[in-house]
Formats: sequence, C-alpha cells, structure tokens
Amino acid sequence: MMQFTEIPPFLPMNNNNNQILTTRARPWPSFPTPKPPGPSTSGDSNCMEQLLVHCATAIESNDATLAQQILWVLHNLAPPDGDSSQRLTSAFLRALIHRAANSKLLTAMPNSGDLTAVSSHKFSIIELASFVDLTPYHRFGFTAANSAIIDAIDKYSIVHIVDLSLTHGMQIPTLIDSIAGRAWTGPDPPLIKLTVAGSTEDYPPMLDLSYDELGSKLVNFARSKNVVLEFRVIPSSSSNGFSSLIDHLRLQQLLRSEIKEALIVNCHMMLHYVPENNSYRTNFIESLRSLNPTMVVLVDEDADFMSNDLVSRLRSAYNYLWIPYDNVDALLAKGSKQREWYEADICWKIENVIAHEGARRVERLETKSKWVERMRNAGFGGVGFGEDAINEVKSMLDEHAAGWGMKKEEGDHVVLTWKGHNVVFATAWVPV
Repeated sequence: MMQFTEIPPFLPMNNNNNQILTTRARPWPSFPTPKPPGPSTSGDSNCMEQLLVHCATAIESNDATLAQQILWVLHNLAPPDGDSSQRLTSAFLRALIHRAANSKLLTAMPNSGDLTAVSSHKFSIIELASFVDLTPYHRFGFTAANSAIIDAIDKYSIVHIVDLSLTHGMQIPTLIDSIAGRAWTGPDPPLIKLTVAGSTEDYPPMLDLSYDELGSKLVNFARSKNVVLEFRVIPSSSSNGFSSLIDHLRLQQLLRSEIKEALIVNCHMMLHYVPENNSYRTNFIESLRSLNPTMVVLVDEDADFMSNDLVSRLRSAYNYLWIPYDNVDALLAKGSKQREWYEADICWKIENVIAHEGARRVERLETKSKWVERMRNAGFGGVGFGEDAINEVKSMLDEHAAGWGMKKEEGDHVVLTWKGHNVVFATAWVPV
C-alpha cells in the first residue's frame, strides 16, 4: 500500500527551499466530490477519471500545490488492491507520480514503491502459453490470422512466414497444428520457413529462453506433426522500422526469384512500436509492398495513444485500459501470480503512455481506421475473412467469458469486443 510522507496534504510547498508555506491552500477546481472507496460505479469511475485529468493538468502546468492535493485524494480513493476501477486508477496514479518525479515538480509525493511499474518476470514457455491463453486478447488474432494464412498458402509447396509478434512465436504451434490437419493439394504439407524478428527491445511479456532454444522447440514440435519447419532469427529493432529485417527479406527475394514461394508477413501487436516520426510506419508498410508478399496479416489493439497532449492521451488510455481490469476479476483469483503478471503488463503500458515522452514512449497505438488507410495508400487491398475463420473465432470465444464478442466491420475486417467496446482488430491484406 502506498504511504505518504508526513506532510499535511493540503498545504502548498515552496519549490525553492522545500519548506511548507503557511498560506491557505487554493480552492479546488470544479469537479464532483468523490465517494469513499467501495464497489465502483460508472459515476465513481468518471469521477476518478476527472481527478486524474486535473492532476495531469496540474503537473503539466507546474502547479505543485494542486498536483499534490489531487495525488492525496487519488491515493485514498483508489487503493492498488481495490476493485477494477480503483486498481486502474491506482495504476494511472503511479504513472503520474513517476511523471512528476521525472520533472522534479514535487519533492514530497506518495511512496509508490517501484515507480517503474515494470514486470521484470521472464516467462517460461509453459507460463507464457498459459498467460496468452487467459483471454482472447491474443488468441483472437491467432485464430483469425491462422485461418487466413492457411487459405493463402494452399497451392504453394514452400511457405516463408515472417513473424513479427509480441508473443515470441506462441502463434506458431497453433498454425502448425492447422497445417498438419489440412488436406493439401500435394502429397505433403508445404515446407515452412519461419523467420522471426528478434526485437532488440524488451517489451513485456518477456521470455526466459533464447531465440535458438525457441527455434529448436518449434522445429521439434513441427516434426512431431509431420511438418518440416526451418527456423531463422534476424535481430532487428522496431525503433528504425525493422530495417535489418527488410534488408534481409530483399536479399532473400533476389536469391529465390525463380522459386515459387509464398511470403506471409504476420504482424501481431508489434507495429505500434515502430515510431511514427520520420514516416517509419509508412516506410515499413511501403517496404513490405515492394516485396510483393502473398499476404500481410495485421493484428493490433484498436485504440489511439498518439496524441502529444498528455490529457488527451490519458483520457484515451483510461477509456481503453479499463477493459483488461474489468474482465480479470472473474478470471483470476486475487493474489494469484498469474493475476500479478497480468496486471503488471497493463501497468507497464499505462506508465509508458503517461510517464514518458520522446523515444522512451513506445506504446503508440493507432486505431484500425488509421492502419487501414496506411495499408491502402501503400497499395494493399483488404481480404475478407471467410466463413470458416469466423466460425473458428466464434468457437474460440465460447471458451471465454460471456462479455467477449466479435463483429465484422467495413472491408470485412473483424474486431474483438468486450461488452460491445472495440479491443483488438484483425485484418488481412494482399497487393493490388
């Protein structure tokens, strides 16, 4: 539990000598009086959001007095072990404390423990597989993408899959299962060449396994399914648009220009880490188009964390990241390790969105509509997901809580929803 230093919360601080002034605190800005902690309601959540907004505004305007007052109220209103709305607010509170600490605005703040809020846990393969299977958050993209990929590679004897994934290849075993169970036009399943972009950055969830060890496990798993898999890792960085990966793919294209080989690029929750400055995202998509791939699958979160204005970004993040907190209460027991890892992953995202700027702020989500525009401008056309894909996604969702759903949007893109709110989108593209 956070603890404040022994400083009267409503007395302003002198920023020059850190002494408490004896003048009266200024009036509160106009917002509703919060209710005591207890079962959250929509009104409580709205109130906490307004308090966070006022606190962020105070920090940005260097108003140490008001910032400290609101931090105190939030600290008492939103314990880190409370209900879902309180835990969400507590995570934003810690992020704002970290931002204030970075700016050296306040010298007396709540003691939030580890201000970085980063999950340092490195998952074993079994732990990560279990973590990924907790919710449809990743499984939705896996299921939709695998179905589209299987249809696209039907007439190829060699398939090169480039996996740009946040989940360290956790999608590949399910894809291999689908390939092994498919009736192919040839006598055998196609040869699968898997290239993994070994990101040089550490984004949670992290894996306690080298890429060589991961590749060995995937090759052995494929062999057990009578699928031939070749594995290659290309160290590459999202910070420059995976330029070394693109260079490698261009070279491979030249070397194999006479071979009929399908090229599938699978982008799962990774492209939002490519910076938006210097046109890196646009350049990356255009580079993919120049490779004339058989298909590009793009799966990501349907939210907007792009604003340079902290308050706008906070509102957008708060009104999106309530979703994982809302569904975890019925999913995992309070105090369990899995719940700790799950919520640490969300806290890492919140801190990155709120506490950092510049190159350190890497969680820069864009909405589906923006990615659709970018793909079309680069010369790609959308491919609708077939009935088989839709049915597979629906069957997968039946294994999870009743609040999860799916809808088809313009262009036959599919979207994962929680209680009617967009969460993750899945799209498939071919050159036009």
